[in-house]
Amino acid sequence: MDYLLFRLYGPMASWGEIAVGETRHTPSYPGKSAIIGLMAAALGIKRAEPEKQQQMQQGYALAVKVYSQGTLLRDYHTVQAPDSVGKFIYRTRRDELVLGKARLGTILSSREYRLDALALVAVKVLPNAPYDLQTIKKHLEKPRFHLYLGRKSCPLAAPLHPQISEGKNNYYEAFKVYEHKPIMPTNKSFEGSTISVRDAYWLRQADDRHYYWEGAASDFSDTLDMSRMQTRIRHDQPLSRKRWQFSPRQEHYFYCQGGE
Repeated sequence: MDYLLFRLYGPMASWGEIAVGETRHTPSYPGKSAIIGLMAAALGIKRAEPEKQQQMQQGYALAVKVYSQGTLLRDYHTVQAPDSVGKFIYRTRRDELVLGKARLGTILSSREYRLDALALVAVKVLPNAPYDLQTIKKHLEKPRFHLYLGRKSCPLAAPLHPQISEGKNNYYEAFKVYEHKPIMPTNKSFEGSTISVRDAYWLRQADDRHYYWEGAASDFSDTLDMSRMQTRIRHDQPLSRKRWQFSPRQEHYFYCQGGE
């Protein structure tokens, strides 16, 4: 089995959870909606193309390895905007302030972000996948649309460095052979399957690893003791990106100590 691996790092990331009331939470790692959305943006697929979006989310299985969960930041937001008037569309901010002046209202919200979080993503193709891994890799290197970490205010701060791991039996084997590149500027070259000491110190990275994946337990590893595995439900399976609708998805979690 072949796997496409790429890393996600930025000073800020917000992966999104179920929005209840005025609070917008974020988990400590990217979900399927965020990863598929990032890949679709790199390929040039628009949100207004629901068939292509559905093909993307049905055509690939994912796993995430978390090196650093980062630091949680909560930001208090106030947004002023007019409410809608039938089919009328405010096309600019000036239209909102001038034409919609009488209908202006203030929306209060609290949004969460993760600071200096580092994750590694593994992707494998399923039957009827619309693109092969080489095509996705090429577009991750030269994306057609701007890529960001959950929100447009959270740009990437380091290259994705996509790599294809060939002939591996599971996600764990694929993760182990990924060759990291330095995040912090350095005069020395770095090669190897683990992140550099300098990056680890700067990210306040612990030796523990957190893994998340969909599928069977054997899809992750056939050598580790999986008695510590947990199964969770996460609402990040895209139904309609235009209407921001998501369905529940089963996901497995495994915690490794000592940097496994």
